[in-house]
Amino acid sequence: MTSTPNDGPATPSDGGPASSAHGSAPPPTGSGRLLTFNAPLSSQRAHRLAADLAATNPALIVDLGCGWAELLLMTLAGAPQARGIGVDVHGPDLERARLAAASRVLGDRVDLLEGSATQPTEPADVVLNIGAFHAFGSIPEALNALRGRVRDGGRLLFGVEYWEHPPTATELANMWEGTTAEDCPLLADLVDQAVAAGFRPIRTETVTREEWEEYESGHMADRELWLAAHPDHPDADAIRQALDAQRSIWLRGHRDVMGFAYLTLAATDVPQPATA
Repeated sequence: MTSTPNDGPATPSDGGPASSAHGSAPPPTGSGRLLTFNAPLSSQRAHRLAADLAATNPALIVDLGCGWAELLLMTLAGAPQARGIGVDVHGPDLERARLAAASRVLGDRVDLLEGSATQPTEPADVVLNIGAFHAFGSIPEALNALRGRVRDGGRLLFGVEYWEHPPTATELANMWEGTTAEDCPLLADLVDQAVAAGFRPIRTETVTREEWEEYESGHMADRELWLAAHPDHPDADAIRQALDAQRSIWLRGHRDVMGFAYLTLAATDVPQPATA
C-alpha cells in the first residue's frame, strides 16, 4: 500500500560515499520502518476491513500497488481458502512483504510480483488498491480499469485521497510541486465516480486526524531519530532540509484539506445502454 508522496528529493543519504565512509547511514526515504501500514490506517480499522473482505469467501485476492502487503496478508489469514497476488514496483517493499508472509506461514498462498499495477491479472473476488490509483491515470480512469479486475459480485477496497474542501491557491502552493485542484474530487463526487464505473458503495469511510498523524509522523520518525543521534554526520544537513520540506507540505499544505477515504465497493453487472 502507498499513499500521498513521501519520497522527496534524492539526497546523499541514499547510500552515497559520505554515508558509507562515516558508517551508520540514515534510513532510506519512505521506508516506513516504524509503520505497520503504508497508508493512514489504524490497526482497528484494518482488522475490520480485512475481516469484512474475508467474510465474502474469496478464492482470489489481488492487491495492486501492494507495498509491503500488510492488508493483503491480513485478509488472506482470515480467508484460508483464498490465494493472493500482490503487485508493486518497489522491490524492497516486496521483500518486506515476503518476509512477513513467511513468518505467518502464508508464503505458499501468495505470489508477490514486481511490476506495474497495470499488468494483466485474472479477475479476482477481492481487489485492493490503496493509494495507488496513479498507475492507471486519474481516479475515474483507475476505477474503470479496476472494474475489469473484479468479478461480478466481488469487492474492491479503494483507498484514495479526496478534498475535504476545494483547496485555495495558497494551500495548493504549499503542497507537492504541480498539485492542482483537479487531482482529487470532493468525497461525494468520488463516490459518484465509483458508481459510474460500475460499483455500488457498501461502506464509505474516511480516516481520522489520528490516523493521518500516525502515518505522516511515522514516515519521518526513523530519520528524525537518526538525526538526533548523528547531528554532525555529513548527510545530516541534507536529511534535515528534506524532512523540513516534507513536514511543511503536510502541516502547511494538505493537513485538514486532503482527506483519505476507504471505499468498500461491490462490483455490479451494469447493463450497457442500447445502441442504434
